Amino acid sequence: MLKVLIDCIHNNFIEFTNKEVSKKEIEKKILPIFFFLNNSKKNMFLISGSQGIGKTTILKILNKNFYRFFGKRLLTLSLDDFYYDKSKRNLLSKSVHPLMITRGVPGTHNIKEIFNIIEKFKKSQYPIKIPIFDKLTDSKIKKRKIINKKSDILILEGWCCGSPALNKEYLHNNINELEKKFDKKYIWRNYYNEKLKKEYSELYKKFDGLIFFKPPSFSCVLKWRYNQENYLKKLNRNKSIKGMSKKNIIYFIQHYEKITKWMIKIMPKKADLAIFVDKNQKIKSIEKKLKK
Repeated sequence: MLKVLIDCIHNNFIEFTNKEVSKKEIEKKILPIFFFLNNSKKNMFLISGSQGIGKTTILKILNKNFYRFFGKRLLTLSLDDFYYDKSKRNLLSKSVHPLMITRGVPGTHNIKEIFNIIEKFKKSQYPIKIPIFDKLTDSKIKKRKIINKKSDILILEGWCCGSPALNKEYLHNNINELEKKFDKKYIWRNYYNEKLKKEYSELYKKFDGLIFFKPPSFSCVLKWRYNQENYLKKLNRNKSIKGMSKKNIIYFIQHYEKITKWMIKIMPKKADLAIFVDKNQKIKSIEKKLKK
C-alpha cells in the first residue's frame, strides 16, 4: 500500500509541477507530512510559508490521495481565496492608507467568512461554500467550490498563517523602498500589525497544528512568485489578461517582505512541523517539534 501511495504522489508531483522528484525523496520528505496529519489527534491545521514555496502543490497532492489511503476527508482552504475584492480594498486605501489597495497583508482578507466556515465544519453543517479568488485578474469569481460530504480534517493554507504580531522595533525599521517612500509614518504597518495581533490571532487560535515551509531567504521569493505568475498565465484561457510583469512583481512582493522575513526568523521553532526548502523549491529536511 505504501509503495502505491509513493507511486501516486510521484505521478501527481510531475503532473502539478512538471518537475522530476525521486521516489526516495517522496518517502523521506513528503510522506512525513501525510503521517503527521494522519497520526495527530488534532483535526485543524495551518500550513504557512512564503509565496511560491510549494504550499499549493502539497495541498493538491494531499487532496488527491489522503482519503484514498487514510480514509479521512480533507476540507482545504486557501487564505488567498478570502481576499477582499478591489472595491473593498479601494475603500480601505482611502480610509486607512493608500497601500491597502494591494492585496496581501493582514487586513485585506475576509476573516469573518473563514470563521463561518470553521463553525460549519465543527458542527458538520453541509454544504459548505468556499469562495474562489483569481490572482491573475485580482478579483473574486462568482463560482464557489461546494463541499457536500462531511470532512474529518480542516486545513487552512496561507502565506502568513500562524504568524504572531511583529515587535515594534522590527515593524518600524525600513527594509525596502516601499516602506521608505510610502509609509513614513508607519500607518500601514501599524494597521496590519494590529490586525495580526487581534483578528488573525483569534483565527489562528482556532487551529491546533502548524506546518511551516521555510525558504532559504527572501531573495528566492521573487523568482518563485515570477514563475508562479507565468504558470497562472499559461492556465488562463483569456489571453487579453496579461497579469503582472517582473517589475510589477518586484513592487508587489515588497508588501509581503517584512512579515515573510519575520516568519523565516521565528516560525521554525513555533511550528509543529518545520519543512526546510532549498532555492530550487526542493525539501531539504523536516523537523518535528518534540512533545513537552
